[in-house]
Amino acid sequence: MFRRLLAVLLCCLLVTPTLAADLDEIKARGELRHLGIRYANFVTGSGDGFDVELVQGFAAHLGVRYTLVYSDFYSVIRDLLGREVVRSPDGVTLTGEFPVRGDMIAAGFTVLPWRDAVLLFSEPTFPSQVLLVARAQSPVQPIPGSDALEADVKATKALIGSNSLLVMKGTCLDPANYGLEGVGLDLRAYTRSTNLNEMVPALLNGEAELTLLDVPDAILDLRKWAGRIKVIGPISDHQQLAAAFPREAPALRDAFNAYLRQLKADGRYDALVDKYYPGIRRYFPEFFAGSSR
Repeated sequence: MFRRLLAVLLCCLLVTPTLAADLDEIKARGELRHLGIRYANFVTGSGDGFDVELVQGFAAHLGVRYTLVYSDFYSVIRDLLGREVVRSPDGVTLTGEFPVRGDMIAAGFTVLPWRDAVLLFSEPTFPSQVLLVARAQSPVQPIPGSDALEADVKATKALIGSNSLLVMKGTCLDPANYGLEGVGLDLRAYTRSTNLNEMVPALLNGEAELTLLDVPDAILDLRKWAGRIKVIGPISDHQQLAAAFPREAPALRDAFNAYLRQLKADGRYDALVDKYYPGIRRYFPEFFAGSSR
């Protein structure tokens, strides 16, 4: 009986969530836990990446040890808050209790309204936009493009038509984010993994006729799969990527913002951009106009 009771108590101890830590607690602990997701050169999976170097520098700036904790797009908010995010037509709620595995998210993480309802976001770390992509031989042709983004988005969406569209719910490629759900489209949810890097291979494997992709990933995939895919046009307005923190950690978020401004002022931010995303500036000249260059 005692052994059984002890086992139950140990189990409860293991699943008791750790409270979110703010700046003072992290300095006292001597460690900053970075929740990262293997995705599009933000977190490569080889110990480096744009966001990895960004947060490594932040940890050094704070004078604490850096630890990378791998997660995925479906689990990362739970790993940060110790609560599960549930979205419904009535809004966003947090349920359950889970272990807190990290102190901040930085992984090419898009600022979306439903995420903003439960997280504290930093100032923008990177620009993005969601695009419609097809195989090179697809009869769907790229839109001519214009200076009116809203018109271009409308024209791109119209080209989906009866074509099947590969999407990944709960991420920046969720069709609900862009008015593509519940309008009669043939949506194919990719569920074999939570890795957005697999969208183009799935497209090339014939799992759908079209897919959604964001610009940072598209830049890399257009090189990796040169001559095999093409961009049809934009599905979204310009978006912003940022680091995310628990709402109970405003001092940590503010410290990161101050560090990010310092990087942008002294040129270290530009060096990271050029290292991991050469050529990105021509897609978003307005975003990078304020850099040290």
